[in-house]
Amino acid sequence: MPCWDPQDYGRNARAQATWADEVIPLLELAGDEVLLDLGSGDGRVTAAIAGRIPEGHVVGLDASPAMVIHARAKYGRRPTLEFVLADMQAIPFRAGFDRIFSNAALHWAPGQGRILNGIARALRPGGRAVLQMGGAGNAAPILRVLEDLIASDRWKPFFPKQGLRYAFLDGKTYRDLLAGAGLEPVEVSMYPKTMVQQGRDGLAGWVRTTWLLYTEDVPVEQRDAFIDAIVDGYLADHPPEPDGTVRVPMVRLQIVAVRP
Repeated sequence: MPCWDPQDYGRNARAQATWADEVIPLLELAGDEVLLDLGSGDGRVTAAIAGRIPEGHVVGLDASPAMVIHARAKYGRRPTLEFVLADMQAIPFRAGFDRIFSNAALHWAPGQGRILNGIARALRPGGRAVLQMGGAGNAAPILRVLEDLIASDRWKPFFPKQGLRYAFLDGKTYRDLLAGAGLEPVEVSMYPKTMVQQGRDGLAGWVRTTWLLYTEDVPVEQRDAFIDAIVDGYLADHPPEPDGTVRVPMVRLQIVAVRP
C-alpha cells in the first residue's frame, strides 16, 4: 500500500474531483440509498455524495490508514456517513448496498476480477454500480517518460521489474470481467479527457500524489529528483500553454452495471 499524504493529495486532486462531479448523476439517486464508495481517499467526494442522500447511508472504503483517519476526522461526524479501512479487492460486505461508486481509484488494484466479484456480492439485487477509472492509453506521454527513466542507468537499479503498474484496461476486457462477476453492463465507455495543471508546480504535485506506484520505489532522499526528472521529461515534449497551464491527455474507462 502506498504511503498517502491526505493533505498533499487534496491540494492536487482537482481533476479527480471534477471527474467525480461528472459521473455522480449516473448513480440516479433518489435520496434514500445505501451507497458504498470504493477508494474514498480523503473523503471529499464521499461526503459530497452523502449530501445527496439525506435519508440513506454512505460508506467510504479505502485501504490507506492515513486517508481513512483524515476522512473520519474531517467528515465522519455525520450520522449518515462512515469510513472503513479495507482492501477493495476483498470487499467485506454482502448484499447491503443499492449503489456502489468509484472514481479514479480502481486502476490502482491489479485484481479487477476480485473487485467486481466483491461488487456483485455487496450489491442488492437490482443494485447499480458506477465506476470510472483510467483506461487503456491513460496518461500515455507520462508513461513513456517513466519508461525511459526506469531504463536509464541512474534509475533502473530501483526498478528490477518492468511493466505497467496500474490496471489501465480496455472496454472489451472489462465487459468480460463484468460477465465473469455476473454483472450486467449498462454502459462500458472509453473516452479521452484532458487534465489541466497549473504550470510546472501543478504538474509536479500531481505526479507526486498520483504516481506513487512508481515514485515510492525510489529512496526518499532521491525521490524529489526522480519526480523532477518525470516533470522535466514531460515538459520537454509538452511545454506549457501560453497561459502557463500544462495539459496531459488522459483516457477514462466508464462503467455502469447492475446486479440482476
